[in-house]
Amino acid sequence: MKIAIGSDHAGLTLKRTLLASVLKELDSVDLGTDSPQAIDYPDIGHRLAEAVASGRYERGILICGTGIGMAMTANKTRGIRAANCSDTYSAEMSVQHNNANVLCLGGRTLGPALAERITRVWLNARFTGGRHAERVKKIELFNQ
Repeated sequence: MKIAIGSDHAGLTLKRTLLASVLKELDSVDLGTDSPQAIDYPDIGHRLAEAVASGRYERGILICGTGIGMAMTANKTRGIRAANCSDTYSAEMSVQHNNANVLCLGGRTLGPALAERITRVWLNARFTGGRHAERVKKIELFNQ
C-alpha cells in the first residue's frame, strides 16, 4: 500500500513519530511540511487530497493541531473520504463502513502511542462493501 502523509507545523512532531514507527516499513512519502514555522494547513491538506484522489497513493494521513481543519480541507476534493479519528474504533469503522481514504489526526490532541495505535488499526482495516457500498456511492453523488 502506498501512503502519503502531510502535516502543518502543529502536526510536525506527530508526523515524524509516525514516519519513524508505523510508516517506516511501508511505501510512504512525506508531502510536507518539514519545518516548525507556521504554515497554512489547507495548502498541505489540498496537496495530499489531490495526490490520493489522483490514484498516486492508495491512502493518506493528514495531521494538524486537531485534525479538524485537515479533514474539512481534504473532504472538499472529489473522491476523498477523510475521517478525523481520535480512537481506534472510529478509525476502523471509517474504513470498514465509509471506505475512508484519508486519516486525519490531531497533533495537539493525541499522544504518540494512541496516534500510532489509531494509524495501525486504520491501515489494517478493509472496506466491507455490501450495504455500505451504496452509502458511499451516495456520498460521491453529493460531491459532483
